[in-house]
Amino acid sequence: MFAPAYLDHNATTPVAPRVLEAMLPFFGQQYGNASSRHEYGRAARRAIDTARQRVAFAVGAHPTEVVFTSGGSEANNLFIKGVAANLPAGLAAISAIEHPCVREPARTLRRQGWQLREIAVDVDCRIASADFVAALAEKPAAVSTIVSVMFANNETGVVQDVARLATIAQDSRAWFHSDAVQALGKIPLDFRSLNAAGVHALTLSAHKLGGPKGAGALVVDKRVDLAPLIAGGGHERGLRSGTENVPAIVGFGVACEEAIVRMAETAARLRGLRDDLEHGLAARGAVIFASNAARLPNTTYFSLPGLDGETLVAKLDRSGYAVASGAACSSANPEPSHVLLAMGIAPATARGAVRVSLGPETSATEIAGFLQALSATVSDLQSMAAISTAAH
Repeated sequence: MFAPAYLDHNATTPVAPRVLEAMLPFFGQQYGNASSRHEYGRAARRAIDTARQRVAFAVGAHPTEVVFTSGGSEANNLFIKGVAANLPAGLAAISAIEHPCVREPARTLRRQGWQLREIAVDVDCRIASADFVAALAEKPAAVSTIVSVMFANNETGVVQDVARLATIAQDSRAWFHSDAVQALGKIPLDFRSLNAAGVHALTLSAHKLGGPKGAGALVVDKRVDLAPLIAGGGHERGLRSGTENVPAIVGFGVACEEAIVRMAETAARLRGLRDDLEHGLAARGAVIFASNAARLPNTTYFSLPGLDGETLVAKLDRSGYAVASGAACSSANPEPSHVLLAMGIAPATARGAVRVSLGPETSATEIAGFLQALSATVSDLQSMAAISTAAH
């Protein structure tokens, strides 16, 4: 079977061998329901407890602060809708570059009487400090405030100074949340210090760091009053009812453990590969987005003038390289990336965007091969465009 080189790790990652090995028994002989009182159930509960400890350790949290969910989207919805359900309508302030699973629940709040404010970013995808302060100042002191700013952007890879923003938001008594799905396992996260700065919750997901799809977590300060999205048997401290997905949760825990152990080494190696990639892209005339900002070590987002990103991605796939034209979750949307538009990038340039996101197994040979394939693909597209122009 034809298998392109995989350069789309921000979309999802292959399940790591040790993760798969740890999960397999819970599909077979250890199939108990973690709520059952017999040994099968107790074994499942012990496995979940161990996974909870591993996830908590990965982000410097206490295990009782980890609420397992089906993934990042559910965790984001749980915080935004769950906090709002127990507050009078007020201000919901989110960055203009949030993932749809933050933007859409925030828009739901607007229909419930909340004021929705999107916080601007600069040309390098960094939160505009002045606009952040202005957004918080727009509401009366007595009104509720929810703030959500993602830790690292899924398209550009830009890392925000979340601790500093949360400290500013403390003066407004805001409930502060950060979607840290892309950050987990790539850069250090310390919920204790973030919580002290004013961050009340982090969203995590397993499948971005070598874990399975279908497992995520909301790491949340226990003082936050959350209404559950799913009511029922009272699982996860009553915040997420439903029989636990034991294999996926086990895999999530092991994936966290694996990623944290090798994080520094992997980050250094990927940063070197990314630099090589970006030198090659620059030599080919590419515009590299947010190149002046602090970014995840594995992420490059670029555009080549006059070329359509979707077309380029399709042709690169046929040449043996799997990359993305933006966020995987919004790939069905033909409009330019809302992240790039928020950065002030011209729509014509934004339509040419291509994201390359590296993983632990990415090699220098693959980077060199990708650059060669890109050159050949661009030449083909330019030749076709010239022929089409001449025909008209």
